[in-house]
Amino acid sequence: MELGWLLWGAAVLLLLHVLMELSPAVNFVLRVGFYYLLCIVGSALTVPVCLLVNGGRTVKNMRIIKTVVKTFKYFFGLRFEVKGLENFKVEGPAIIVSNHQSMLDMMGLMEVLPDDCVQVGKKELMYAGTVGLVIYLGGVIFINRKSTTSAKMVMAEVAKTMATDNVKVWVYPEGTRNCTGDLLPFKKGAFHVAVQAQVPVIPVVYSSFTTFYNPKKNLFTSGKIKVEILPPIETKGLTSDDVSDLTDRCFRIMRETLFRLSDRPS
Repeated sequence: MELGWLLWGAAVLLLLHVLMELSPAVNFVLRVGFYYLLCIVGSALTVPVCLLVNGGRTVKNMRIIKTVVKTFKYFFGLRFEVKGLENFKVEGPAIIVSNHQSMLDMMGLMEVLPDDCVQVGKKELMYAGTVGLVIYLGGVIFINRKSTTSAKMVMAEVAKTMATDNVKVWVYPEGTRNCTGDLLPFKKGAFHVAVQAQVPVIPVVYSSFTTFYNPKKNLFTSGKIKVEILPPIETKGLTSDDVSDLTDRCFRIMRETLFRLSDRPS
């Protein structure tokens, strides 16, 4: 009986392997499904560790989450080439902004996430089962993207949290995933917070995923991701009148870096 089950299991695995080789759609679905499974299992195992070690919701849990998520890349053959980590070494709070491409961004985030850094994420993630629970325990600040009033209130709380807890805050200024190989226009919320708190903005740019991950083409293979942490942009002395210029300046710098890292003409 046991031999029979082993043979059936081997046959199923062989069939899946053949289908993945023959069909890009099957390969894509299975790899995405496995990624979600990793997230569910990994978060379910991480939640009790966070509670035992740190007792509840705190940014310190991000160290534990980071350790777990950094192992995910080995399952998918992803490699990260990181440059500029020294630019995170600023005293006190800061706003970190990066481009937002796909569900794989979590792996890229955890690859370079500095200590004492919380993220701003969409409110819907809070209800994503064990994944929502573990990022809640990690101190993620949830924002309702559909409500402008709510979003402004949350960003005001972000500024207060930065000052009170002396933490850095990671924001995706595009506001949504964008897997086109370019940037969407930046929302100004993060830059308003930076100017209001008089803290630096640290841009982080990931090269385009489109060479190995593209849902429209059912593409999900191994690949290399280049990451560059750019020098901090100071906001001391700036006022609300300077927010638009600050936003545009950051957008231009990040877009030029994105094209360079992705070997794409600007």
